[in-house]
This record gives sequence, C-alpha cells and structure tokens, in this order.
Amino acid sequence: MSNKTILVVDDSKTIRNLVAFILKAEGMQVETAENGIDGLEKLYSMPQINLILTDINMPRMDGFSFIAAVREQDGYKDIPIIILSTEGGEDDIQRGISLGANLYMVKPAQPERMVRNIKMLLG
Repeated sequence: MSNKTILVVDDSKTIRNLVAFILKAEGMQVETAENGIDGLEKLYSMPQINLILTDINMPRMDGFSFIAAVREQDGYKDIPIIILSTEGGEDDIQRGISLGANLYMVKPAQPERMVRNIKMLLG
C-alpha cells in the first residue's frame, strides 16, 4: 500500500491528523484538504491520488458538492470515494451513494474497519 495516496478532505484538523496518522501507519501516503474547494485543487494538481476520504459538512464546498464535482471530470470518475461523516441518516447515505461515493461510514469509525474498507476499494 506504500504506493497508494489517499486524499483526506475534512474541515476538522483533528480528524485530518488522526486519519492521516492511521493511514500512514499502514504504509499509505496521505494528502489532506480542509474543504471541497481545497480538495479539488489538491486532486487536480496531484494525479497520483488513488482514493478520496471525505466529510460531508464543510465550509466553502460541502462533501456532496465535492463528490459531484469529482465525478463530473472524466479523469476522476473511477477514483474510489468513501464518505466519513457524523451524519448517518438514510437520506444522507442515499444522497452520497447516488452522487458517486463507493462507501458511507459514520463517525466515529473504527480505524480497523476504515483501513479494511480502503484496502478493499484499492484492490
């Protein structure tokens, strides 16, 4: 997994740092962004992003808009996306999946489960 780069998009610095710590311990490379706009800038400037882990509730551009923007771009349609959010309602889950997310996880997520899901999506 050391050649895999994960983009973590979350407005909480604590969450970004925690997820980065967990993924780096698994040998993954991690890039972070604090909102959807920052996430798109990172994604477009770094062609080696292999998976995106995003929150929903963020300033400037929320996770739903971020996912929609990623999926609109031909070169990024196949990048796996996992939503990691405190919002666990059925409407939010359905919306996230319908926009193109591969998985929806509710915070706080168990680190082992998060890593297992990432590895599964990366094949």
